[in-house]
Amino acid sequence: MEEKEFNERTDRVEIFSKAVRAGKRTYFFDVKSTKTDELYLTITESKRRFNSESGKFFYEKHKLFLYGEDFDKFMKGLTDTTKFIRTGELPEPDPEENFSESETEVTTEPVDKIRNEFTDVDFDELTSSDFKG
Repeated sequence: MEEKEFNERTDRVEIFSKAVRAGKRTYFFDVKSTKTDELYLTITESKRRFNSESGKFFYEKHKLFLYGEDFDKFMKGLTDTTKFIRTGELPEPDPEENFSESETEVTTEPVDKIRNEFTDVDFDELTSSDFKG
């Protein structure tokens, strides 16, 4: 019985799909619908990787699910961020945002310095205990 319910959820038909090749990555933009026929977007980043142990290629995928009620805020955040990357202009503060200062920290440090502070994280290695407070 559980297997049937699982198959019903995964057998959803894609309503629209667009693939965008960008260098070593491919982005897939797929429109799907919920059980209640509400449309949502999945954005999948796919990268071809080589496993040196098995000697075979595989595809590493990361997915983002975006629902209609979030489109406007998502697009504003994306637009503000890409504009900052391209021009260096900081976005105007949005009075409707209810984040604390630590969640919306804006820095004007050189981009190279910021990039050096990040490390590669393999999310597949994280367990649910890593997220407990």
